[in-house]
Amino acid sequence: MASQLNWGSRWPAPAKINLFLHVLGRRADGYHLLQTAFRFLDAGDTLQFSPREDEKIVQAKPLPGVSADQDLSVRAAFALQSAATARQGVTIALDKQLPLGGGLGGGSSDAATTLIALNQLWGCGLSRAELMKIGLTLGADVPVFIHGHSAFGEGVGEQLTDVSLPIAWYLVVVPPVAVSTAEIFGASDLKRDTPAIQPAAWQPGMGTNDLEPITARRYPEVARHLAWLRGIAGQGRVAMSGSGACCFAEFGEESAARGALARMPGGMNGFVARGLDIHPLFALT
Repeated sequence: MASQLNWGSRWPAPAKINLFLHVLGRRADGYHLLQTAFRFLDAGDTLQFSPREDEKIVQAKPLPGVSADQDLSVRAAFALQSAATARQGVTIALDKQLPLGGGLGGGSSDAATTLIALNQLWGCGLSRAELMKIGLTLGADVPVFIHGHSAFGEGVGEQLTDVSLPIAWYLVVVPPVAVSTAEIFGASDLKRDTPAIQPAAWQPGMGTNDLEPITARRYPEVARHLAWLRGIAGQGRVAMSGSGACCFAEFGEESAARGALARMPGGMNGFVARGLDIHPLFALT
């Protein structure tokens, strides 16, 4: 599929979930030292790119409340244009399906897909490592989408070790709130001293999300959705992704995940997605 993508194609920008997220400490520059496990989902945004005769970067339909200098796909295009001294412009059409402030990495994934796509469409020829370096300047979650494989993340999330994960389906619930990542990481009561895990020692199912208690206390809707998931999933894994607001329950079978979705109370929103080990654009980086 990836080899057939071109100008005008719909380029996928998949969601991610954090299977766990530990906060180990804080650097002198204020960034937190983390350990996490990233997994992609077969659900997300899509982007289309149209060439321009000038060098402008234009978002065809700006997101409500998001200025051009905050739009990560626009910023990614400018960053690539600068790094590769590209003399081309682009109009970006983003079909936004993932919630803002949801913890699913939507903006970061959009940025990564923009870098991957325009690296091809503009003929920049940058390597995966070079694109990841640009991505890190846009956000700590951008590099994993360019890395393109399920990974154990360290540092601020950019030091990546590939991991193999069992087949799984996820019921993702979307509380009706947007969580500020900066607010959660800035909380005075955030646990910041979780002992480190050696990547080789980590196994699926290990770890918790250190941000979850803070977010759940500050956003009651997140706590309510987590409680419902725990009731429906039994002993299955339930966690919040990133700093929230989205939460997920893991199932071994698609039918079980869809059965849980069918029992979702009125007023709750969610979707079922399959876990992916490889990013759909991996072959292009």
